[in-house]
Amino acid sequence: MTRAEGTDPNEETRRTVSRRGAVARGIFFMMVAAFASAAMNALIRLVGSEVHPFEIAFFRNLFGLLVLVPVVMRAGLASLATRVPHLHAIRGVLNAIAMLLWFYGVTLTPLATVAALSFLAPLFATVLAALVLRERVGPRRIAAVLIGFAGALLILRPGLEPPQMGEILVTLSSLAWAGALIDIKLLARTEPSVRITVYAGLFLLPITFACALPFWVWPNGRALVLLFLVGAVGSLGQVAVAQAFREAEATQVLPADFTKLVWAVLLGWLLFAERPDLLAIAGGTIIFGAVLYVAWREAQLRTRESSRAD
Repeated sequence: MTRAEGTDPNEETRRTVSRRGAVARGIFFMMVAAFASAAMNALIRLVGSEVHPFEIAFFRNLFGLLVLVPVVMRAGLASLATRVPHLHAIRGVLNAIAMLLWFYGVTLTPLATVAALSFLAPLFATVLAALVLRERVGPRRIAAVLIGFAGALLILRPGLEPPQMGEILVTLSSLAWAGALIDIKLLARTEPSVRITVYAGLFLLPITFACALPFWVWPNGRALVLLFLVGAVGSLGQVAVAQAFREAEATQVLPADFTKLVWAVLLGWLLFAERPDLLAIAGGTIIFGAVLYVAWREAQLRTRESSRAD
């Protein structure tokens, strides 16, 4: 076999190094996103003593939409033309419900518990994908989902302790966000990501404003700074997640998302003197393990289907 017919070892080495570099960057961006998520929750807790959670949600969306204005102006208003406004409306409503429940729940719940329960959203999305999109979910993924929900029971401890309102709100928020993820999956078939993001902001802003009005107080200077940071850190997290998945496969970068729980424990201890709840940490670990297995299994099945198509 001649060199022209074979594989250039130097080229193969360069590709391997390039792939490893992409995975390393993906892991880094996912760690940034995990920290941003925990930091945003901490900021919500800090400003929540002065501003109602619904008003915090409004300012989060206001600052987030302002960031998108230059993007829309550069692309032109024609870029917002859509044939599926009903799907954008459904996503906006579900996203608003998820955000309002989440922000309220965060003000009532230890940060570590919030982080642990946040891992439920992908499991809820797996169930909804089977029910709504008729996606086939095999016995292994069903078992992983059930194990993940067992982890949630470990956190919520029904029957052993009275149900905590904050934990219930965060769990319901994860369910609503899972519904939004299914809708986003439908939108992604025809809509570019920028259009999806802009329409989300256009729906979220008036909905959260209407919900905030009954509780409105004009924030002072300190609160405004914290509200701006909530918006900025939240947007940073979204960008970092998108970049992480752009750099590498989900199964390669998802393990770094677990650091969200570590940061939550640390920030809760430093800022709010929260003692780590070992059962919440254990439950979060179980849920995250289930999420990781579901993602790995889905990637494995996609690879198998791609090989058959070839």
